[in-house]
Amino acid sequence: MNQHYPTWAQHPLMKDYYDHYWGRPVYGENELFEWLCLEIFQAGLAWRQVWQRRAAFEAAFANFEIEAVAAFTTADVDRLQNDSGIIRNRAKIQACCHNAQLLAQWHQAGRYLSPVAWAVTGGEVLRLLPDQAGRLPATMPLATTFAKQLKAQGFQRTGPKTVFAWLCAVGIINGRLPE
Repeated sequence: MNQHYPTWAQHPLMKDYYDHYWGRPVYGENELFEWLCLEIFQAGLAWRQVWQRRAAFEAAFANFEIEAVAAFTTADVDRLQNDSGIIRNRAKIQACCHNAQLLAQWHQAGRYLSPVAWAVTGGEVLRLLPDQAGRLPATMPLATTFAKQLKAQGFQRTGPKTVFAWLCAVGIINGRLPE
C-alpha cells in the first residue's frame, strides 16, 4: 500500500478509497455511470461525505444499472429525495436519472460511454503529477472541452470540475502520487 497520501486522503476511510479505488482504470458502463453520479453528488461537498454513503447510493440507485435508473419515475425521484442515507439534492438526483436516460438511448443506438470517455485521452491513461502537497488543479483544458461536449449532448451537471474529478476517479487521468 502507498505509505504517502495526498492531503485529502488522511482519514482512514479516504486512505482506503485512495488505495483501492481512486485513479484505478474503470471501463464498465455501469461503473463509469456510478462514478459520474457520485462526482455529481460531490459538487460543493467534501468527497468523504459522498464516499461514506456509497452503499446507500448503490441501494438507492439500483446499483447504478443504467437501464434501471433510466426507468426511474417522478415517484422514484421523490423517494430518493426522502432517503436519509444519500445526499438529498433533488437537482442532482434528477441529473443522474436524466443522464441514465441519455445513456440508455446511447446504448439503443450502439453507442457507449466507455469508448467516448477513454477517447478523451486517445485510449491511454494521461499522467498528471500532483504538486508537493499531493494536490491537483481543479480542472484542466481537456476536462473543460469534454465537459462542453457532454453538455452539448444533453448531459446535466457535468461541468469542468465535475468532469475532471470523474476522469481522475476512473483512472482516465492518473493523478496519483508516485509510489
